[in-house]
Amino acid sequence: MERRIVTTTRDCPGRLVPTGDPVTIPAGAFITLTQTLGGSFTVIVNGNMARIAGADADAIGLTVEPLTFEPSGKPTEVDVDHIWHALRSVYDPEIPVNIADLGLIYDVKVDAAHAAIDMTLTAPGCGMGPVLIEEVKDRVRQVPNLTDVDVELVFDPPWSRDMMSEEAQLELGVF
Repeated sequence: MERRIVTTTRDCPGRLVPTGDPVTIPAGAFITLTQTLGGSFTVIVNGNMARIAGADADAIGLTVEPLTFEPSGKPTEVDVDHIWHALRSVYDPEIPVNIADLGLIYDVKVDAAHAAIDMTLTAPGCGMGPVLIEEVKDRVRQVPNLTDVDVELVFDPPWSRDMMSEEAQLELGVF
């Protein structure tokens, strides 16, 4: 995506990257939109990177594409492929690659209508962990037939670039 400047139409909540600290971007602020992937937006405001949730897309004149799922052969069960599809719609705020292809998802378990997800972060001290966990929950809750999602942040084994998909490595130029 090409960077572009937009103006906020109302006060807009956001989270500073990488600390996760809450920030309010005032109405009429000029911000630089740097990433519009998945269900959230990464912007530069007053020289700081921030994440704006999809629920506040209207404040920057945008909308969030609804998450859609292909019909599965399991009309009354949770399809694990749908969960992975939802996970691929969540993007790291600093890296234009989804968290599944970054290798941040260690495990997905489904028991009836409940999903349990183990995920990690690219850096253990990243303050965006709680923000990403909530975004994962929001996106995965949209999976048909799913009623509950638990996400656990784990750091064993530690994340490394080797955990990225080949596509992610090519996108980022790391092999």
